[in-house]
Order: sequence, then C-alpha cells, then structure tokens
Amino acid sequence: MTRSTTVGMLDEAWALAPPVALRPEPFGALAYHFGNRKLTFLKRPELVAAVRGLAEHPDVRSALVAAGVPEREHGAYAHALAGLAAADMIRPRGHQA
Repeated sequence: MTRSTTVGMLDEAWALAPPVALRPEPFGALAYHFGNRKLTFLKRPELVAAVRGLAEHPDVRSALVAAGVPEREHGAYAHALAGLAAADMIRPRGHQA
C-alpha cells in the first residue's frame, strides 16, 4: 500500500479477519491466523483496542478515536493496520475470502 492508500483506509470499514484470534498479552496481544498460520505481535494497547473495535465502528478513524489514539498519530496507526491487512489479519468489511 502506498502512503496515500494507507491513509485512505482511515475512512474505510475494516474488521478482524474471521480466521484470526487475538490473545491478550502483557505487551499488547498476539494475533494468530488459523488459515495461513501467521503470528503477529501487537505491541501497543491502543492498537489492540483499535483492532478489536474495527467491526464496531463505521471506519478505521472512528475505531482509532474510540481506542484513544491522538489524531496526530492516525497516519502511523494506519500504516500499522496496513501491515496487518497485508498479512490478512484484518480485511475490508464484507470481504469473505
């Protein structure tokens, strides 16, 4: 994803991919994809909260606000979320594959 595409995802609806489980850890959480067996460390509690809240909010930006992420950091979090999307940990809402 390019920088503009990454930032563009802030206004899109995303959700945790169905084959992914989040396990709470002292540092944040582990995300495990049961389909492709990828394991990802989420090292910020705010990122964990945002990922958990994606399906409950109309867009990524709203999930970040609800997770307490300052607006000035939304671009950095969008970049982190783009990495999760590339690993198929999160998907655009409604995407079934």
